[in-house]
Amino acid sequence: MNSLFFGLAVTDFAAADDWYSRLFGRAADIVVTPGTEAMWQLADTAFVYIVVDPERAGHALVNIAVPDLETAVAEIGSRGLHPGPFVLVGPDGAAGRKAPFVDPDGNSIFVIEIAGT
Repeated sequence: MNSLFFGLAVTDFAAADDWYSRLFGRAADIVVTPGTEAMWQLADTAFVYIVVDPERAGHALVNIAVPDLETAVAEIGSRGLHPGPFVLVGPDGAAGRKAPFVDPDGNSIFVIEIAGT
């Protein structure tokens, strides 16, 4: 595998574009099709994209690992997005913690800190 492209189906491109721009702290890196599809590069070979697809919208689950969950959540919060309660991963959080964010369509984006990394 060379790259990962993770697609998130949305119903309202403008609302999703605004929400993901706030989540990632910048406008999309690539506008594939104006008003329909846009992409953010999160690592050298990892991309998240939104695409208008009402039939599939709202069913995605995505985990994005960060080195410091508190710092990441504070940065995202400064842009007006706030997670639900933190979730422990594994028995008593032995594997880590994650902060759930939900986009306007109901797609779940978890910002996760993996224990021991």
